[in-house]
Amino acid sequence: MRPSQRPADALRAIRITRGFTKHAEGSVLIEFGDTRVLCTASVEESVPGFMRGQGRGWLTAEYGMLPR
Repeated sequence: MRPSQRPADALRAIRITRGFTKHAEGSVLIEFGDTRVLCTASVEESVPGFMRGQGRGWLTAEYGMLPR
């Protein structure tokens, strides 16, 4: 049994808040227990120079974790 009295095979309650930030085109805050994950998505109409004229898009990703 965990300190929270939650059985080992029980999932934590999950909470999802859409539109969490004001300035990103898309965002969500996901919470389960004391863990929180903030995801945001931004859109730019440009692509890197080497991709111009190819009719394709460009996707990048970044992440950051706070120290414990």
